[in-house]
Amino acid sequence: MQGAPPEEMKERCETIAAILKTLANPQRLTILCTLTEGEKSVGELQKICGISQSVMSQHLARMRLQGFLRTDKRQNFVYYYISDERILKIMQSLHDVFCAE
Repeated sequence: MQGAPPEEMKERCETIAAILKTLANPQRLTILCTLTEGEKSVGELQKICGISQSVMSQHLARMRLQGFLRTDKRQNFVYYYISDERILKIMQSLHDVFCAE
């Protein structure tokens, strides 16, 4: 952002703030951490995160609306995956900083 015109910098900062606001939730972070390993069904995500279906649906819907996630429906199952390369990079960086042994 260095050298960007002030209006462009302001727009970028607003986008970044919205992304960080979504990431600032432990359950959504857990979902995204899990999805960095590859796509998962809603049932798999529920089991890993230990949250109810309604809470899981709310988190997934929010992240879909923001373009973080996409779905792939196969037979009776819906699989989620990270569709935004920026989010995947952020999650991989967070893993490297906080989770790598």
